Amino acid sequence: MEVDKKPMREPQRRLNNAMQEVVKKEVLKLLHAGIIYPVQDSEWVNPIQVVPKKGGMTVAKNQNNELIPQRTVTGWRMCIDYRKLNAATRKDHFPLPFIDEMLERLANHSFFCYLDGYSVYHQISIHPEDQSKTTFTCPYGMFAYRRMSFGLCNAPASFQRCMMAIFFDFIENIMEVFMDDFSVYGKNFDQCLENLEKVLQRCKEVDLVEGIVLGHRISERGIEVDHAKIEVIEQLPPPTNIKAIRSFLGHAGFYRRFIKNFSHIAWPLTNLLAKDAPFVFNEECLKAFHKLKEALVTAPIIQPPDWNKPFEIMCDASDYAVGAVLGQTNDKKHHAISYASKTLTGPQLNYSTTEKELLAVVFAIDKFRSYLVGANVIIYTDHAALKYLPTKKDAKPRLIRWVLLLQEFDIKIRDKKGVVTDEI
Repeated sequence: MEVDKKPMREPQRRLNNAMQEVVKKEVLKLLHAGIIYPVQDSEWVNPIQVVPKKGGMTVAKNQNNELIPQRTVTGWRMCIDYRKLNAATRKDHFPLPFIDEMLERLANHSFFCYLDGYSVYHQISIHPEDQSKTTFTCPYGMFAYRRMSFGLCNAPASFQRCMMAIFFDFIENIMEVFMDDFSVYGKNFDQCLENLEKVLQRCKEVDLVEGIVLGHRISERGIEVDHAKIEVIEQLPPPTNIKAIRSFLGHAGFYRRFIKNFSHIAWPLTNLLAKDAPFVFNEECLKAFHKLKEALVTAPIIQPPDWNKPFEIMCDASDYAVGAVLGQTNDKKHHAISYASKTLTGPQLNYSTTEKELLAVVFAIDKFRSYLVGANVIIYTDHAALKYLPTKKDAKPRLIRWVLLLQEFDIKIRDKKGVVTDEI
């Protein structure tokens, strides 16, 4: 801080209801991630501001089947007005690269890999003695940052310094870094991949071991849901029409591989999507809505497959849905690779117990086929009679067809009794 500057406490700014919801969502997300924490008092208090952000364009097809931009979709972002704090802050004059020089260095190469940092400022810790200076006030209290906040005047220079320190021997040789944009290059494809491997290895060496990829958090622990997206789903109100039902099931369904018996849980909601079905959002639908939210919040960490070990499938069938879990055993512990389920339709609802159990097996084999071809597969099912179907001569034609479909795979069917099913 500049020596002659005194701390300042600014008052809270008034927000309408829509803007308060934007702030509430962001505060809950940052609290959940451990990036901010509540404070009782601070010498520095900064106000918040909600500003518009571009969210893409709506498009429509013309008579020539061409996509024509219509209008910009505007969203909202919570920002903190750090102008008073920034004015009192001693500036970090670490230089940013000249953009034109960086572009000229990149232009001499034929192959590129582009990496984009995720919430990059939040990756840098703030010294405990300085955290209170980042305090902001909003309708839900006062909070301070544990990690660097957007809007601080020295944030760009601090982050660029970190990147230069990490990749000092790579920059201008195999890569360029400008803030959170990383460009890895090479004269040919193989060289570009070799350079990318060097960059990723450096990330591993300095403990950059986790990231968001296509809406999933990837790390050494396995594959997790992106909790920032779950926060958004968690805040959704109960649907009031068919469009809202489709939207909710679409958002939740993106993570259905993490949810055991997704179709079984969602059945009351999917029933509302049937043709000519009246929209009656009753207590059963509300229960399913909240149960799906809870399943997303408590979603497990799933693991990638080990191709040297047999796969295990846990199958189950209810009156109106079938489900399966693909997993493996490692060090005497079961872990899940993926969950799958589907609701029964039409004649399937009238199948016998044996038929439904075998349908669950056929569904699981088809769903996880890419994992199972050429591998040893152990299937656990409630219905022990399935073990004897291949040798049964008077089985129904439908069951025989299904059994023949399974002959392609190296399958062992075992009774689920005595198996700790909750671990898979």
